[in-house]
Amino acid sequence: MERTFDLIVIGTGPAGQKAAVAAAKAGRGVLAIEKGSAVGGVCVHSGTIPSKAMRETVLGLTGLRARRLRGVRVEGAESLAVEDLIAQTEEIVVTETAIVNAQLARNGVVLMQGEASFDGPHTIRVRGADGESVFEARVIVIATGSDPLRPPEIPFDGARVLDTGTVLSLKRLPKRLLVIGAGVIGVEYACIFARLGVQVEVTDRRRELLKFTDREIAEALAYQMWAAGIRLRLGEDVTGIRCDGETIRADLAGGDTILCDTILYALGRQAATGALHLENAGLTAGTGGQLAVNAHYQTAVPHIYAVGDVIGFPSLASTSMEQGRIAACHAFGIEVESFPDLLPFGIYTIPEISMVGKSEEALQAEGIPFAAGRAHYREIARGQLVGDLEGLLKILFHRETRALLGVHAIGDGAAELIHIGQAVIAFRGTIDYFVASVFNYPTFAECYRVAALDGLNRLRRRIPPAS
Repeated sequence: MERTFDLIVIGTGPAGQKAAVAAAKAGRGVLAIEKGSAVGGVCVHSGTIPSKAMRETVLGLTGLRARRLRGVRVEGAESLAVEDLIAQTEEIVVTETAIVNAQLARNGVVLMQGEASFDGPHTIRVRGADGESVFEARVIVIATGSDPLRPPEIPFDGARVLDTGTVLSLKRLPKRLLVIGAGVIGVEYACIFARLGVQVEVTDRRRELLKFTDREIAEALAYQMWAAGIRLRLGEDVTGIRCDGETIRADLAGGDTILCDTILYALGRQAATGALHLENAGLTAGTGGQLAVNAHYQTAVPHIYAVGDVIGFPSLASTSMEQGRIAACHAFGIEVESFPDLLPFGIYTIPEISMVGKSEEALQAEGIPFAAGRAHYREIARGQLVGDLEGLLKILFHRETRALLGVHAIGDGAAELIHIGQAVIAFRGTIDYFVASVFNYPTFAECYRVAALDGLNRLRRRIPPAS
């Protein structure tokens, strides 16, 4: 194996994979180093893909895809074996791993398994099963991802007290589940288990659910979680956990105690930079092990880039992929067009929510005059057909220019639907585009036209934008 490369990528999750492929397609010699036993990182093996695969399996096996359809009998999930659930998930993980492997191979990326660390600014040492090897590169991309936070006061045991990396090791479905952490991962798993008939409570010291989202959408999600039997206890911190036989007791700062048989700790993640020996490259990690970068994802050492979870929010697979691509292109002078300020968010709760652009709260804070238009799924034929009568698409637009400023959705297909709005915002379109366009019938895309007309009617009548 060669010892010198144009680019060394540490980590083969979404960010590292796309950085490696972008450079390889431009004819650069690329070495990708993966410490795990298979490529794909947390995204493929314990994060995005497994949780979404589990969600889709639950939607199918519990009959939620056929909810509210007349004459359809929906079976309960009480008899569902957790082995069946995990088997479906693992099958998809195996397939996704093979896809990543194939993409790296056909683009000529050299793959090596082992743990990487810096010997110097351009030098990487890899410790693998066959010993140690040292490699050099002009450019290095750090894409090592993140690990779940595991505070020492939490009695993790891999069986009843779990983190988001070990939740798939469950041997049976819990009867009572406490999710500590109401962030993206916590609420996604809370929704999945609640739909399986598990009694779920969610606690978080933060007082707002998914604070970065539009408040109207977050409140709609909170209501639907409540309707599914999930008890949200926001603004309440867990101060102690005691295992008492089959029962786990979680004490809250306010004096209450939650009784459960399983805990999922989902309160934060730590950037996986601790083993990199960053000091040998002239780098220092910040809070949570994260690395600071500029707009091109360069660290304080210009030829070393960092992308994905190691740089913090939003830590989404989709944004990490784009960060990796942009970093590799910048490093080798490859022209690239991107919209880094217009990233869509998809949160796969049940129902899913999605957003792009500005929220009402952001527009108010910036003093931008805006109006809002809404389309409720119950008004759309597609909503009636699939039985989703609670969904909502909201568009925000400039009161004077009518430029589209933001789109927020909750309901079936929300994460797909949002991309129409993303394209219109990117090309500086107005809501008149939606009014003048014809959308396939019956589809959820019709929501855009209904929402645009609703917004214009409100604007003519001077109805305030907030609901």
